[in-house]
Amino acid sequence: METSYGFRTVGAGEKQPLVNEVFHKVAKRYDLMNDLMSGGMHRLWKDALVSWLNPPRRDGWKVLDVAGGTGDIAFRIIDASDRQAHATVLDINGSMLAVGRDRAVKRGLEANADFVEANAEELPFPDESFDAYTIAFGIRNVPRIDVALAEAFRVLKPGGRFLCLEFSDVDMPLLDRAYEAWSFNAIPRIGKAVTGDAEPYSYLVESIRKFPDQKAFAAMVSQAGFSRVDFRNYAGGIAALHSGWKL
Repeated sequence: METSYGFRTVGAGEKQPLVNEVFHKVAKRYDLMNDLMSGGMHRLWKDALVSWLNPPRRDGWKVLDVAGGTGDIAFRIIDASDRQAHATVLDINGSMLAVGRDRAVKRGLEANADFVEANAEELPFPDESFDAYTIAFGIRNVPRIDVALAEAFRVLKPGGRFLCLEFSDVDMPLLDRAYEAWSFNAIPRIGKAVTGDAEPYSYLVESIRKFPDQKAFAAMVSQAGFSRVDFRNYAGGIAALHSGWKL
């Protein structure tokens, strides 16, 4: 994935600036983008992530939500904890974080969330800082996924939980063909109609196809040091939720 920008091969170090530009373009329409790519199902999948995480209703519990600039996952976790949890939202893209900060203010969550602009491959936190690490629809945009997973393991406390929600490999006959046709033909056209630019949506569709399938990604999570690695498929594998523990 390090030199894969969609179906294009780029030089080492070139992918991240290109991905950043995509998210600068779509930041204000990010949730709409996920609606287009999932038929609105991403909202249910995010709820399923929070349900599986089951954040405790106690003060002092901390989660790091990576590539979550708009706050979509973090706010769900805070609400599920009865506003006891503290979420650190980390994103490499300032435009995404600006949307998240505005939303936090509107929801009255300034005391429960902070926003950090940084790289998933170089987390600016000490070892064993967080009780949970979440990332939704972001890991495939990280050039060096193995480095990001190692960083996730490093910043988690012993007993900490890793959860990753990502578009994945469809494993149902007929659905795979229908989803393929929808992704490559409809999504870029709709994206252009909504935002005036089809290119970001073409990249995002292509990046899904380049991402490792469920078993291959589970193996990467295990190789990073996580235990009890498992995954759940949603909508026939259109999305998958991977879980691991730092034991």
